Amino acid sequence: MKTNLKILYSLVFVFTLTSGCKKIENGFLSEGIRYKDNTIFCKRGMSLTMSDRINTDGSTPPYTFELLNLNDEATGQPAPDVFFKEFDILTFKPGLVFNAETDTTVELLNKKRETVKKAPMEFNTVSGQLVFNRASANLPLGRFNFDVKMTNPRGERVFPKLATIEIVEPTIDDMFKVTYQAASGSSAAEVFTGITAPKVTCTKISNDGARVILKIVDKNGNAFNPKNGEVIKRGDRPMFESHVKFNPVQVTDNSMICDFEVAPFPLAKLIGKDGTDWGFLNYYRIPMKYAQIDGLSANNVNPVFGFQLLMEGTYEVQVKLPTVTRIIQ
Repeated sequence: MKTNLKILYSLVFVFTLTSGCKKIENGFLSEGIRYKDNTIFCKRGMSLTMSDRINTDGSTPPYTFELLNLNDEATGQPAPDVFFKEFDILTFKPGLVFNAETDTTVELLNKKRETVKKAPMEFNTVSGQLVFNRASANLPLGRFNFDVKMTNPRGERVFPKLATIEIVEPTIDDMFKVTYQAASGSSAAEVFTGITAPKVTCTKISNDGARVILKIVDKNGNAFNPKNGEVIKRGDRPMFESHVKFNPVQVTDNSMICDFEVAPFPLAKLIGKDGTDWGFLNYYRIPMKYAQIDGLSANNVNPVFGFQLLMEGTYEVQVKLPTVTRIIQ
């Protein structure tokens, strides 16, 4: 009996010893990591588009990610090499930003800029974020899915088709925003009467250059002639030229043209010497001899508007006065 008890005790001891030596798992690697949105949109050609971070679902840090197998969703074939090809893009040097007070010429601006080579898409191995830059203008439209490999102290795991990149053309709302629009009539005695606000719209002409063609038109679409004095500055209020830092405004018989160099344009809000925040506002006057306001005779027209372009290219910005008719002299 004693012998049997000794054998039993020995077995219990061996079991306890071996179970105590069992390998302890190091950390946790979730099977359910994800992006907030399964579809990541890239508006091609925009200066910066960034996805959300990967939600690691409580996985133990530190972790790293690797993008694998970027494929065309429609064909299943590998995405074209253009996703990984490097292009020249103009950007501000690290640590340098635009200063509206001092960066007043192209030469001064270029001291802060440099041309760098970057692929249209970059993958952050720490956060899993996808970042698209101006070179994304070279990417093909379409949907592309990809796998992600995650590595942490527990090990590694591949997540097939974790998300889909959809390359789309930016809309005009992505490239252009109206910040203000209003108008008034004013008599010779400078008595002001509010009139219907202008409608400010934008049309993209091409991806080339960085130019805005500004037209002020009547309700029939007839453009006023800045070259002939039909559109003039209004006292000491800011106007188109106030926001133009790098190239002089060109005046034609139907428009004012500015080569703005770098988006966004204007790059910054206009702050007066007295501290007044003018934002992106433009004040103009159309003398009464060149315009007739519906129901309001012998009045100058005073449009006030603000806008900002968020992407390089050539654009026509139209300021339409819906209750004003141009008078041709």
